Formats: sequence, C-alpha cells, structure tokens
Amino acid sequence: MKGLLIAASSSGAGKTTVTLGLLRALRNRGLAIAPGKAGPDYIDPAFHAAASGESCINLDPWAMRPELLSANAVSHCAGGRLLVVEAMMGLFDGAADGSGAPADLAALLGLSVVLVVDCAKTSHSVAALVKGFAGFRADTHVAGVILNRVGSDRHETMLRDALERIGMPVFGALRSDPALHLPERHLGLVQAGEHAELEAFIERAAAAVAAGFDLDALVSAAGDLRPVSKYRVAVLPPIGRRIAVAHDVAFAFCYEHLLSGWRGEGAEITFFSPLADEAPVPDADAVYLPGGYPELHAGRLSSSGNFRAGMHSAAARGVRIYGECGGYMTLGEAIIDGEGDSHPMLGLLPVVTSYAARKRHLGYRRLRPVDDSFFSMPLTAHEFHYASIVSEGKADRMFRAEDALGLSLGEVGLRRGTVAGSYMHLIDVRGEG
Repeated sequence: MKGLLIAASSSGAGKTTVTLGLLRALRNRGLAIAPGKAGPDYIDPAFHAAASGESCINLDPWAMRPELLSANAVSHCAGGRLLVVEAMMGLFDGAADGSGAPADLAALLGLSVVLVVDCAKTSHSVAALVKGFAGFRADTHVAGVILNRVGSDRHETMLRDALERIGMPVFGALRSDPALHLPERHLGLVQAGEHAELEAFIERAAAAVAAGFDLDALVSAAGDLRPVSKYRVAVLPPIGRRIAVAHDVAFAFCYEHLLSGWRGEGAEITFFSPLADEAPVPDADAVYLPGGYPELHAGRLSSSGNFRAGMHSAAARGVRIYGECGGYMTLGEAIIDGEGDSHPMLGLLPVVTSYAARKRHLGYRRLRPVDDSFFSMPLTAHEFHYASIVSEGKADRMFRAEDALGLSLGEVGLRRGTVAGSYMHLIDVRGEG
C-alpha cells in the first residue's frame, strides 16, 4: 500500500485544482486510486469523488485517533489502490495548539509529500522556499514539487534550474489559467453538486496535468504506508439501528468515515432529501440531519410540508433525531436568511439562527456530553459557520466544549426529549487526556 500527500506552503496555492486534475489523469490511465482529504473539510471530498469515481474519506490528524486514521487508510486502500490525499492549509499548519498538521498525517502514515508551489510571483527564490519546507522536519519526506501558475516557458526554466541546484525533483508544472479556478462562497468552494460545468473543469485540469506532469515519476515516489497494529477500532456509536440521513445540496456536509463506521457497527442507513420535500422512512429509529447550507434554501425548506410532517411524526414516536450545524439550524424555530427575512423551520428545538448577523465560528472542539442520552463518551469535533444564534429557549444542553487550546467554550447545543443538536460536526471519540 502506497500513498501521496498533495500539500502546499499555504492555502490558496492551488492544491485542489492539482489534486482533481491528478486524480482524473490517473483514473484515465487506469490506475486504481483511493482519494482522501486531510483535516475536517466536508466540501472537497465531493470534488475528489467526482474526479476519481471513488468515495473520498477524511483523514484528520488532530481529531482522529492514530489507530482510526490508520484503520481508515488501510481499509480505503484495499486492493492495492494508491492513496492520494489532499492536505489542508499549509504543510505545517494545524490546530490552534499547533498539532494536527498535514505533516503529522504524512509522518504517521508514511505518505510522501508532493509540494504544490504557487509560482505566480517568484522565480529563483522558489529554491529557498522549497528547501526550507523539505528540511523543516526530519520525519516528513518531501519527494518533489509541482510548479503551479507558471507564466511562460522562460519562467518555468528559471524555476526548474533553481530547484535542480538543491536537488529537488520537479514532477510537473501548470500554467496560469483563469479557467482552472473554482467558484467559492462563505464556507469554501461552491459544492460539487452545484457546479454545472464540473465535469468539463475536471477534464481540463486532467488534460493540463497529463501534458505537464511526469506521472510515472510521481506515482513511483509514493511512500509505503505504515499501518499501526490495530485494524479494528471503536468508532463513534451509531445513533440508531435504522438511521435516515438527510442528503441533498442543503445537507451535504456528512463525513464518509462516520457513515461507514455506523454501517460497520450494523446500522442500516437510508437517505432522503428535504429539498425534494421527502420525509425520513417511517420505520427509522433515528434521523440525522448533517450540516450544509439551509440558510441558502430556507424558503424551500420552510414550505416543504412532507418533510415537516415526517419529522414531527418521528419526534412524536420518540425517534432519536440529531442535527449538526445546518441540521441544528433546521431543527430550530426559524432561520433568518442573508436578506433579513425569517423562515419558519421545524420548531423541534427552541433556537432561532441568523445568517444576516454573520460572525465566523471556526476551530476544533473537544466535547464532553452533559448526559448520556445521545453520546456517553468524550468526542472530538470541528465547528465552522457564519450563522449566529439570535435566541434560545428552555432546553437541556448537549455538550461542555473546549477549543484546541483547552479553553472552555461553555455548554453548547440543545436537547429536548429525543431531539438534539449543536453546531459541532462530530468526528471521533477521544481518550480522557
């Protein structure tokens, strides 16, 4: 089993475009690949799946236990597939406490690092940048670089000459191309399912990669995975045995490892679309509303009568209903959209949220359940949203939360009977430390 980490010196260097082009180019060659995303990002994996034709898993070096990271990587690479993981942020950027960087993931799993360098405003200085990254940690192997946003043949020659002097292989180069730019919104890229020209974009990126990269050399540079001894590890317990999961462009932020873990524990999972006015299946004993963009579809959700009736019927039957982030907002009384208009939601939890009063909430979280009604063990999670809580009514709290530095964030989330939720995207169980 072998793997690569596509990393960069910082966010915005073009890792995603390079990764998408590489995944499709390798797929077009007939190579079996297993795409991954380092960190808690829940948008990029859908792009990876579109480019590769395979499901993409998150490998989070801060929020996941080492044995879970290893087990997920080994399982994902079954059949000798090449693991291709896109990093988040810069190679050495992690949580607020400094841990959980992509380099930590590479060191743990044995991934070779391919460093994407934005060359738009540099030439010979690229050697100093790359040499610094290559020598910064002894446990991190930078196998070579990809030159991105190169301006001309002459520019590329200068860059290659500089890197040759420090003995750093160049796996390929991509020219500056406005067409190789993906649209963004407040939580990251516009979702893959909303990108009307995604297939054309991926094929254009793949063609550029195939023409400008030495794919044989890049694949040969992949590192041998170093799995830990435990392949079967405890996962976040399923919230039911028959779980109905909301899934459409308003509720798309769901971790593949979470659903796979629940299936591995024997849970049956079905999907329904609130935006298509679908209700959860009537025999479900649990309903999960993951995060997404309900604030962009609040009007349609508010008028989805079958969805509303099905959710209220489930709550009346005592079905366990859990919502996180956008799902939590939908369980509330109302969402105020970006124009300031209020849209009634399910009213199953006494909370009103607003996207008009925007404030960024971002970071890893350590959670301890207030009671064992849903979860009984400490958890790790990630929070990322711009919506704010306008008002809260009387209800039990879900978690006692800390940030990555161990600073208390107080009690978060709400529970009323068998209905609960919070802004936290749950990732893994954690030890007592």
